[in-house]
Amino acid sequence: MQPCLRLSRKSLLEQSGLGMGWFGLAELLHQTEAASPTLKPREPQFPVKAKSVIHIILNGGLSQVDSFDPKPALTKYHGKTLPTQLKTERRTGSALKSPFAFKKYGQSGIPISEIFSDLGDVADELCVIRSMYTDTPNHAIAMFMLNCGESTQNRPSLGSWLTYGLGSINQNLPGYVVLIPKGEPTHGAKSWQSSFLPGVFQGIQVETASHDVYKMLPNLRNDAIGNKTQRSQLNFLQALNQNDLNHRPHEALLESRIQSFETAYRMQMAGSDAFDTARELETTRALYGTSDQCRQLLIARRLVERGVRFVQVWHGSGQPWDSHSNIALSHKKLGAEVSQGIGALIKDLKQRGMLNETLVVISTEFGRTPAIELTEKGNGLEGMGRDHNHHGFSTVLCGGGVKAGSIFGATDEFGYAAVENRVHVHDLHATILKLMGFDHKRLTYNYAGRDFRLTDVHGNIVNGIIA
Repeated sequence: MQPCLRLSRKSLLEQSGLGMGWFGLAELLHQTEAASPTLKPREPQFPVKAKSVIHIILNGGLSQVDSFDPKPALTKYHGKTLPTQLKTERRTGSALKSPFAFKKYGQSGIPISEIFSDLGDVADELCVIRSMYTDTPNHAIAMFMLNCGESTQNRPSLGSWLTYGLGSINQNLPGYVVLIPKGEPTHGAKSWQSSFLPGVFQGIQVETASHDVYKMLPNLRNDAIGNKTQRSQLNFLQALNQNDLNHRPHEALLESRIQSFETAYRMQMAGSDAFDTARELETTRALYGTSDQCRQLLIARRLVERGVRFVQVWHGSGQPWDSHSNIALSHKKLGAEVSQGIGALIKDLKQRGMLNETLVVISTEFGRTPAIELTEKGNGLEGMGRDHNHHGFSTVLCGGGVKAGSIFGATDEFGYAAVENRVHVHDLHATILKLMGFDHKRLTYNYAGRDFRLTDVHGNIVNGIIA
């Protein structure tokens, strides 16, 4: 048997060829471990009033000319060929006037369609961007652009970037919550993914259709064992998962699972309180309304009130606002489901002194054409629908440092394309980050040897909407 060769630490370092480099490596590994991602609150890059975002998505394509951008020229040309060529996804025919009446509200005189009449009382708080545009009229791709700033590549969502930058004020609740009545929208969880950002910054999806908080948040409690035993079990499970993660340090799905178990445990008490709207005054519940969409807007207010950084509120599964036919019926029905709740949310935030520190964004992935979409359903009411239109549409913002009671930008006389102060989705993202205290060019994350950001190499801040 050969004798064991003993080396001093000095000899080992000298003979390894790395010398003091080993110490540098050890220090680097220590720093990496110490910098592991958390949701602890962090200061923005510069001081601002806004602390949280409520992002309301009317998924499917809200028609701008039937909501916040009235076009009298469509009435003049109704049933006639428009004197301009429309580049559309499908064939379109004659001009289609809006079936809805518009009215000017407040001292600002912002015109709002009857389908959103509940916003009339808060018109002087709104900032309407009429000149939005995006890259494509495809639902899935445009929705990915709206949420992640990218049409096709795998990128982190807006909510993930903000929680990465700011953390969460309440450590017992997720920093990023996604509310949907039932079923996922087009593109599903990709719209609230963290991608290459650490999994702790991914959105947590909650279906809100049930009024029972323990059905809304299944497995929130364990009736078979007490909290102490459950904590011990979770510690053991987390230790196993962490050991696995140590051998696969860049496994994002495993990291997300570890974080989700911990978040779920902490949510047992805080979550049952935050999602239970029955604890609100009856007058408050009546203010918001009874639809699933309105009730989840009340939940959104309760979440930001408790320190959740980013709450996304979807109208429903699939693409409910995709009105290819009978837009008079479909948009009226959809507006009735959400209008009261949006108006109530803005009133409620203002009454509680939360509006200045909460940025409310009401958006859609693209707009709709000013002309009838030609379908096999003919010229009856069933045929009175609009095709997808990514050349011009509207987005509404409120609170959080935006210029209240204002209209920014314009589409052409028929509401087809943005022509004045055009705002791309990248510009909207850059501006939202600005309102939350970040330079969109400096909020970056190094991945695969490159510093990535939400707006990639694009984006201009829309200073005209900032107060």
